Amino acid sequence: MTAHRNAGAGARVAVVLFTSDLRLHDHPPLRAALASADEVVPLFVRDPAVDGAGFASPNRLAFLADCLTDLDAGLRERGGRLVVRHGDTVAEVLRVAREAGAGEVHVAAGCSAFAHRRETRLRGALEGDGRRLAVHDGVVTVLPPGRVTPSGSDHFAVFTPYYRRWSAEPLRSPAGAPRAVAVPAGVRSEAVPARAGVASVSGGLAVGGEREGRKRMSAWLSRHVGAYGDRHDDMAGDVTSRLSPYLHFGAVSATEAVHRARALGGPGAEAFVRQVCWRDFNHQLLNARPSVSSEDYRPRQDRWRTGTAAGADLAAWKEGRTGYPVVDAAMRQLAHEGWMHNRGRLLTASFLTKTLYLDWREGARHFLDLLVDGDVANNQLNWQWVAGTGTDSRPNRVLNPVLQGRRYDPEGTYVRRWVPELRGVAGGSVHEPWKLPEGERDAGGYPAPIVTLAEGLERFRQARARG
Repeated sequence: MTAHRNAGAGARVAVVLFTSDLRLHDHPPLRAALASADEVVPLFVRDPAVDGAGFASPNRLAFLADCLTDLDAGLRERGGRLVVRHGDTVAEVLRVAREAGAGEVHVAAGCSAFAHRRETRLRGALEGDGRRLAVHDGVVTVLPPGRVTPSGSDHFAVFTPYYRRWSAEPLRSPAGAPRAVAVPAGVRSEAVPARAGVASVSGGLAVGGEREGRKRMSAWLSRHVGAYGDRHDDMAGDVTSRLSPYLHFGAVSATEAVHRARALGGPGAEAFVRQVCWRDFNHQLLNARPSVSSEDYRPRQDRWRTGTAAGADLAAWKEGRTGYPVVDAAMRQLAHEGWMHNRGRLLTASFLTKTLYLDWREGARHFLDLLVDGDVANNQLNWQWVAGTGTDSRPNRVLNPVLQGRRYDPEGTYVRRWVPELRGVAGGSVHEPWKLPEGERDAGGYPAPIVTLAEGLERFRQARARG
């Protein structure tokens, strides 16, 4: 193995492959590489196979561009730079390792079947070329999948016992960002992608990157975490952290977020930590059962509706024109921001799968088209939880959008924010506009309900009973 001519004389070189960990703070692979080598190549590969697996939605590509731009800027402040390549990840990593004379490659462990296949291929290619692959656990999630398991099984299928075991596990201490990153000269890089180069991005999409993520995390923890336990379902108040996109891209460390929340203490902080644990729970499910990305975890023998009427209902749901204001408001928020309040995600998913009795995969696909935080583990398994084909212990529960709207948006503020046709309707009556006299509604053409709740509930109960 011959060192690259532009590497320092006799310098040891390592490659750090960034994937879903686009940050400098609390980055174990980068820390390990800096400890073992004199020079490091920070590498990100735009792999067409990842795009083909459903990643390449405009919102995620735009947010990714922000994250990579910010990562490159952070590295340059430390004397380094980000190397960007396009192509098959394994081929590009091997190519860069040869160019730089790198003896080892560091990468964070993934949880999906795609990530496992990539690690296997990468290890084989590098070892066959006389180089070493170091895979680091607990970077994408707080605890690596498989760290805690129940007796007689390779994963937890119920959240509460998982949460108890997860909470008792010691966590590694988060590391700061490195002060300097020396990158060997001469390693070719493509231009870092820019958000401006991505078309059809949601108008209200948040800014990505580690700097923005850390700023949001610090501000939210100092101002709002104390009220999180009581107000995380307040749709109008919107006091949720909105950190999910930054956690998804690894611009913020989930481990650091848990440490900082626990240091503050209190019921609000623990309620937030519990939500971070849900993320780990879903990842350990996917890691153990990769097929649940597209197949029922617990089949209910559903025969989901298909045909013309079902297609029309699906289109109305996507467009936010079901006639149920809180459902429509949430779907319109998704379209505008590429993000949706968590309570809205539950309501819209329940409405699609149980009131309209349409396949959860249709909803999951639409969410992945728009959600900036959309990933296989959380998106697919949360959809399955709501649809009753996942880990919910009450698989036939149905959320009533009128009652839920009155409970979590009692004054109708959230609805009026996103459904302008109803801005003239006062108070909580906005959740049942069909009951208002004609003269008390805005003339905005808001549709009548596409199905009555009683009809939807009866159809779902009969379908599950037949199953």
